[in-house]
Amino acid sequence: MIPDSRLPNPITTGSVISVSALNQAVAQLLERNIPLTWVSGEISNFTRATSGHWYFTLKDSAAQVKAVMFRGRAQYADFIPREGDKVEVRALVSLYTPRGDYQINVEAIRRAGVGNLYEAFLQLKAKLANEGLFDPERKRPIPPFIKRIGIVTSLQAAALRDILTTLKRRAPHVEVILYPTPVQGEAAAEKIAQAIATASAREECDVLLLCRGGGSIEDLWSFNAEIVARTIAHCSMPVISGVGHETDFTIADFAADLRAPTPTAAAELAATALTDWLEQLKQMQTHLQRSMRRTLATQTQTLDWTARRLLSPMAAITNKRLQLQASAQRLRYAIHTPVHIGQSRLAQMRTRLHANPPATGLWQLRLDATQRRLTEGMGRGIEQQKRALQAIGAQMELLNPQRTLERGYAILSDHQGKLIRSNKDLHANSLLTVRLADGTAELGINNVQTSLERI
Repeated sequence: MIPDSRLPNPITTGSVISVSALNQAVAQLLERNIPLTWVSGEISNFTRATSGHWYFTLKDSAAQVKAVMFRGRAQYADFIPREGDKVEVRALVSLYTPRGDYQINVEAIRRAGVGNLYEAFLQLKAKLANEGLFDPERKRPIPPFIKRIGIVTSLQAAALRDILTTLKRRAPHVEVILYPTPVQGEAAAEKIAQAIATASAREECDVLLLCRGGGSIEDLWSFNAEIVARTIAHCSMPVISGVGHETDFTIADFAADLRAPTPTAAAELAATALTDWLEQLKQMQTHLQRSMRRTLATQTQTLDWTARRLLSPMAAITNKRLQLQASAQRLRYAIHTPVHIGQSRLAQMRTRLHANPPATGLWQLRLDATQRRLTEGMGRGIEQQKRALQAIGAQMELLNPQRTLERGYAILSDHQGKLIRSNKDLHANSLLTVRLADGTAELGINNVQTSLERI
């Protein structure tokens, strides 16, 4: 890597610098020109300081280099190295300036050979994720009421004792069915998948626990097999994975419906503690009792309020009788009052009429004169309408076709009743109907000639 010329360089030709400046310049040169990289070697002189930092030497058959892994990075390591361990570290080349010691600052550490396994792990994880095997939508919820739990693990596993102890303490009422299988070694993945398939086919359990204690990535590799992941995904019941420690992740964890950090935690997630159920039932009982008391008090108040509104049948009849009497009195008043008012007004009008009788003689004369004018006007109107009607009748008589026929004209029509209006409507060897004033006749046409002159 070519150094960046834009970076300041404290060393120039002819300049005099201190040892500290020299070491700092060398440290910057190393850090800028050698990227973060993986280095393999053997652990030697491993020391774990009280501060939590790790100091050791990384060596091979021909060379060695000092290394430091600070506490902030060391706490994420899944194992503590020992003398002679073959490891791979991800480190940045640096210089400890106070002593001028060349060293590497380690950011991550793993056992030698783990890199290939981890790469295979990532490839399989990406493949199954693309197929949707890890989608949250296909994850099934754990049933709240568990009667029977299945466990897939080894009979000699310490995790099995932890699970059984936890279940006995938390949920002694839950039955346990064990599906034994090797969890490490040759063909362990196929046997684990077979045990899961057996539990799925029998459908004896409400939930299935897939468990194993902690170990290296090689020890847990059986749970990274594709056959195990696919068998978990097609299991007929929900599967809880509790493999390794909290920092261990396997393909089985992603394929399972629920992941537990440890086998003990898997047992706790699978079955709710009996004390929790009893406490919940107690709370429900308390809530139910309070609800019943509240409902009873409300209904009692409603009954009292209704009782105060309820009258005896005799009181109800008396009340209705009084209402009926009041209604009858109002009805009589409503009927008689208008009659009395009308009678009074009629008597007043009669009195006024007798006191001032109308002068009917003048009105009789006016009525007679109006009647005469009306009669005369109607007569004149009728005569005018008669004359107009006669004029119209005369005009219609002049336009009557019958009168035209009586003057010697005739109407010609073909056999369909169509009137013959032109010589073009005549055809040789055809029949015509002739209508005269006093009847009709049929004529035959031998030929048709066009007249050269018009009369």
